[in-house]
Amino acid sequence: MAQEERKTGATEFETMFEESLRTVKPGGVVKGRVVGITSTHVLIDVGYKSEGQTPIQEFTDHQGNLQVKVGDEVDVYFDSSESENGGIVLSRQRAENIKVWEDIEKSFNEGTGIEGRIIGKIKGGFKVDVGVMGFLPGSHVDIRPSRNLDKFIGTTDRFVVLKFNRARGNVVLSRRALLEKERDGLKQDILKILEEGVILEGMVKNITGYGAFVDLGGIDGILHISDMSWGRISHPSEVVHVGDKLQVVVLKFDAEKERISLGMKQLTPDPWNTVAAKYPAGSRVQGKVISIMDYGAFVELESGIEGLIHISEMSWSRKIAHPSKILQVGQQVEVVVLNVDPGHRRISLGLKQVMANPWEAAKEKYPVGSIIKGPVRNITDFGIFIGIEEGIDGLAHVSDLHWTKKIKHPSELFKKGDIVEARVLGINVENERFSLGVKQMATDPWKIIAERYPVGSKIKGQVTSVPDFGVFVRIEEGVEGLVHVSQLSTERVDKPSSLYKVGDDIEAEVINLDPNERKIGLSVKALRKSEERQEMENYLKREKEGGRFSFEKLLNDELRLDRDESKTKG
Repeated sequence: MAQEERKTGATEFETMFEESLRTVKPGGVVKGRVVGITSTHVLIDVGYKSEGQTPIQEFTDHQGNLQVKVGDEVDVYFDSSESENGGIVLSRQRAENIKVWEDIEKSFNEGTGIEGRIIGKIKGGFKVDVGVMGFLPGSHVDIRPSRNLDKFIGTTDRFVVLKFNRARGNVVLSRRALLEKERDGLKQDILKILEEGVILEGMVKNITGYGAFVDLGGIDGILHISDMSWGRISHPSEVVHVGDKLQVVVLKFDAEKERISLGMKQLTPDPWNTVAAKYPAGSRVQGKVISIMDYGAFVELESGIEGLIHISEMSWSRKIAHPSKILQVGQQVEVVVLNVDPGHRRISLGLKQVMANPWEAAKEKYPVGSIIKGPVRNITDFGIFIGIEEGIDGLAHVSDLHWTKKIKHPSELFKKGDIVEARVLGINVENERFSLGVKQMATDPWKIIAERYPVGSKIKGQVTSVPDFGVFVRIEEGVEGLVHVSQLSTERVDKPSSLYKVGDDIEAEVINLDPNERKIGLSVKALRKSEERQEMENYLKREKEGGRFSFEKLLNDELRLDRDESKTKG
């Protein structure tokens, strides 16, 4: 059967060849058969009165290898002129050139592609071999502008003919037009299957600071940086590069605007779903420092899972100016999980918790009531800080510096470096606070004030202030008493300033005393009455001793006192 087909095929060829021989005319492309090969020419029978010949170079490749053999059918151009030996002149190269221009014209008319090879760069574009030399503008080499044009040299591709001039031998080509046409076709195919949740393969075509554009085949989608990885990413180039092929899932598709949001991390399970069970509070874990901020350091526990060591959780005792003083990016650390919040994707970590808490030891070493001795390390408006141990300072509040002095600022009593003794008032381990008292090293004078100034005793003092409601009297250093306006005189007093001014000496009687409230009530009026009473007693005593007791005189004296008291109340 095969032999019959070959026999039939040979017969058809011979018939077609014989028909071409009868119609062959000079000045056009004709079919011929190779009948001989010499060292310089290829002999071809085209059915003319004589055989034609073509230089052998037209049938060799660039390496000089002969590309034809006796019996092959070839297309050649039949020149009207004759060779020196009277034979006809044939040209395979000219025939191929004519065919190339026919293909170029067909490509131009039909918009189909023509194959060619980019062989080099020239001003404004490239030289392309499509059988004849064509020009490919740089803007038409690709859909997107390319910085590296050298990568196209030596490549073979298909091109659309934008325009040509056969007479001048000019051909202008476009690779971009063909790519856009192909892309439009792919785009329509992609649009038919696009919907949320569809997984596609695409190629990264561009990278920006906020994400990457992925070519899905005729249409682009945006892969946002937040959808690239479950972990922290500073820039998309850490994960993807231009030219990478990716598997992505469609997160959102706006058919009207042809906007596509893509995701890559969504193709893997969210590690935060299991983080609570994997990293329970109190557990010790290993991690790598990946970022340092002013307020702390972020530690990667695994891909996509990070925790924060706040600066306050880095040391029990050291006052850290910046986390970089303790940690460096890339450092492996052991930490304790303090808190896990999967909902907000947060893990709080502690570095100091890996070590023993010196505040617990300090609580045992310095019980309440014990005495410490140390230098003044800092002075503030509210007190002084006294060094106890390395990294542990105690605060003596301004109210605990002196029992009686009114201190406007602690610097009135202390300066940095002073060695001070103080009594431990309390230790708060949780808040890392050590409370001290300097005044507690001495006895509270108010505890013995009742013994020194009992009710009814007479005091001498100096006026320190004169408000509308009375007069404040300095009894001794840090101890003041108040003479209320109603106790300034046996007469009615509207303004205390009418009787006393700051700096005046004054005598009064203690009429009430409250050591807990640190208050002493004084009275000038009571002192006057006491003095009058004493005079009366002294007078009666003298009368009795002298035997000159007069009942009538005593009665008159008492009546006079009653009249005076009535005037005072009035």
